[in-house]
Amino acid sequence: MEITFPQKSRIAIILLLMTAVLLVVPAQAGTRFFGGSPNLTAYIAGTDQFTAGSEIQIPVVIKNTEIDDNYEVSPDIVDRADVPTTAKFVTIAMGAGNAPVTVKTDPQMIGDIPSQAQQTVVFSAKVNENAPGGTYTLPLTINFTQFSSVDQLDNMGSFRYYYVPVNMTLTVPLVIKSEVIPEIVSATSENLVAGSSGYVNLTIANTGSLDGTKATVQITQHDDSPVSPVDSSVYIGDFPAGSTVSCQYKVSVAKDAENKTYPVDVTVLYQNDEGDFISSQTKTAGVPVGNRVTFVILSPQVIMSPGSTNTIQVEYENTGDSTIYNAEARVSVVAPFSSSSAVAYIGELAPGQTAVASYEISVAQAATLKQYGLDSEIRYNSALGDTYVSDPVKVSISVENLTGIQGIISNPVYVSLIIAVLIGIIYGVIHTRRKNR
Repeated sequence: MEITFPQKSRIAIILLLMTAVLLVVPAQAGTRFFGGSPNLTAYIAGTDQFTAGSEIQIPVVIKNTEIDDNYEVSPDIVDRADVPTTAKFVTIAMGAGNAPVTVKTDPQMIGDIPSQAQQTVVFSAKVNENAPGGTYTLPLTINFTQFSSVDQLDNMGSFRYYYVPVNMTLTVPLVIKSEVIPEIVSATSENLVAGSSGYVNLTIANTGSLDGTKATVQITQHDDSPVSPVDSSVYIGDFPAGSTVSCQYKVSVAKDAENKTYPVDVTVLYQNDEGDFISSQTKTAGVPVGNRVTFVILSPQVIMSPGSTNTIQVEYENTGDSTIYNAEARVSVVAPFSSSSAVAYIGELAPGQTAVASYEISVAQAATLKQYGLDSEIRYNSALGDTYVSDPVKVSISVENLTGIQGIISNPVYVSLIIAVLIGIIYGVIHTRRKNR
């Protein structure tokens, strides 16, 4: 069945339907902002306190604190692509300013920062070794682009946007802690040679900005350095900023050390203003080390014959870099040799000096004719009174049959016969003279 409405009823129904559509589908509204601009602030996230000589990371937070509260919303407004409170294409660079630091990070791009948003950027830096304590300011150079205005070109939604560049500088505080900073003024050594003990003398200055109290200067072995401390700590008490102190340490040196300068590490343990005990940064001192005590034999090869006994002279030279004291030289005799006096006192011997030791050596009658080497070593005291024994050196002896007068004299049988003959001749002469009286 077909239903028909009068003309006026149709118009009323159409208006009713149009009203219902308007209620269900709201008109599209746009937003127009009236002025405003980014308001950027900066601060360091986390701690802003650092120590001298340290490699540091500085996390800087850049925040746009501007609020978008000056705008209107209307159905006949078309939304713009940008708003004036957004900082676009932000680039940030950190400088050292008056701070004793070196900034290592180049300028960084961090993108857009809308209203009430923030970005964090991290800068790497190095605090100077002797940086005095205090509060410093680091400048932040910030470049960005800001929306300025817009022209509507037509009714179809075509626009032309205008932007302006902005350059601004912010600062953030940086705190460098006051502390004791040791500086090696001088490092010398006494009687310090390879394979022995000696002394290291250090002069240390406090180049920091803090007066340390109850301070102790400590030395430790540096990595695999052959110099290692025997006495590692010297208590110095108060260590004011700008003051200097001298310390002496007994150290030992490995036997394989060379004639050169080796490192030792130096640290100061002190009490700060808060009563806490703090270890300073470690500094390295160079310690001169001399050649170890060694000897060479200067005397020529000794020649002996089987069955003979000789007093041989052996000349030793001190080729090291330190004086030895109460030295005794000795020779180790093994078959076919024997000795009734294998030790000789040679006393004090400075570097480059020589001394002669005498030994009585016998060779067995059945000794093989050849060259022999007898070990000889020197037992001595260092300047500190420590006792050492040198590396062995060889006393060269050649056993061979001697000829002529030398062979007769060196053979005890021949010598005995000669003595007997001489005694007989002397006796005969005396007896003959008595008869002739």
